[in-house]
Amino acid sequence: MSKRKINVVGAVIVRDGTVLCAQRGDGGSLAGMWEFPGGKIEADETPRQALEREIREELLCQIEVGDELVTTTHEYSFGIVTLTTFYCTLLAGEAQLTEHSAVLWLAPDELETLDWAPADIPAVQRIASDFAA
Repeated sequence: MSKRKINVVGAVIVRDGTVLCAQRGDGGSLAGMWEFPGGKIEADETPRQALEREIREELLCQIEVGDELVTTTHEYSFGIVTLTTFYCTLLAGEAQLTEHSAVLWLAPDELETLDWAPADIPAVQRIASDFAA
């Protein structure tokens, strides 16, 4: 039986040289792990539209979606996730906890101190190199 394929987007929201990190809640898959907030792409959406909607719903913020950072595919027990991350700018609001258990603003060189969901790790590594350059 083939695993379910899930296409998701993640927001690398940068503010004052720091990056927003979100900890997954206790209820679902990958509980307690850190991720870049976002979610599934609906059938009628572009990845950028999906990301704007997801951040509005999950964090009650408004963002501007910028350049694509990286796309990674990771096989989990529940399915095969393809994650596309984008650099984003916070336009309005402060991150509110509606689905996540915590959020942190960290410097790029501090990101690797967290326990990241596997699909997010390539983005974490890329951010560190982008900001080191």
